Amino acid sequence: MDGLSRVGRILFGVAIVLFGLQYLFHAQAAGPAPGPPWTAETGILAWLIGAGFIAAGVCIATRLWARVAAALLGVALLLRVLLVYVPSLFEHLRDPGPWTSGFELLALSAVALVLAGEMESPGSRLWEGLIVSRLLYAAALVVFGVQHFLYAKFIATLIPAWIPGHLFWAYFVGVAFFAAALSIATNRQCHLAAALLGLMFLSWVAVLHVPRVVAMAHSGNEWTSAFVALAMSGGAWVLAGALQGSARETR
Repeated sequence: MDGLSRVGRILFGVAIVLFGLQYLFHAQAAGPAPGPPWTAETGILAWLIGAGFIAAGVCIATRLWARVAAALLGVALLLRVLLVYVPSLFEHLRDPGPWTSGFELLALSAVALVLAGEMESPGSRLWEGLIVSRLLYAAALVVFGVQHFLYAKFIATLIPAWIPGHLFWAYFVGVAFFAAALSIATNRQCHLAAALLGLMFLSWVAVLHVPRVVAMAHSGNEWTSAFVALAMSGGAWVLAGALQGSARETR
């Protein structure tokens, strides 16, 4: 595991812990915790889900039972996508909400499964699962890219006022998603693509999400969006390290 992948694993684990803390907070609040990665009503279920995310995040960040924790997290999130978001997509095909949340969750699931498999030896089932995880992650990036073109004008409104060329950046990021997806899916320059993708997500945390959280501290959705961006940043770097390692083993 190289340095970039190590940092990515820690960032991803921290983000999962933050999701868990958010659910514990909403467990004693009046409404459900915003999602993704989950939507839990108040009560014992929210406490259990929150504790589960915290435990998984700590294990991943510290590498203590990390393989088991990452595998369980990845499978749970993938089942959430299949059982909740896929039916919702068919029912509300033109609603961007389920597409965004569902494929964010798919990307996080793919990262967790990569973490579970990257510690295995080449030829094992978990190691071979890196290919599937890579393709799932690339599919999520394609959806994000399409959305940046379909809803470019709305996305442009989210860019801070001090940054010029809002619409340009909305389209530029869409192109970046397509390029990263192609690179990761075809295993061409994938380490560089994933590394730059992680840097892009991390810059969003600092430039976009932190100011919005400060301005709207009572909005659970803003906190969730920031945690998702942090998880996506760490996840991209985890993927960068795993893809680099798999490329070395196949030479």
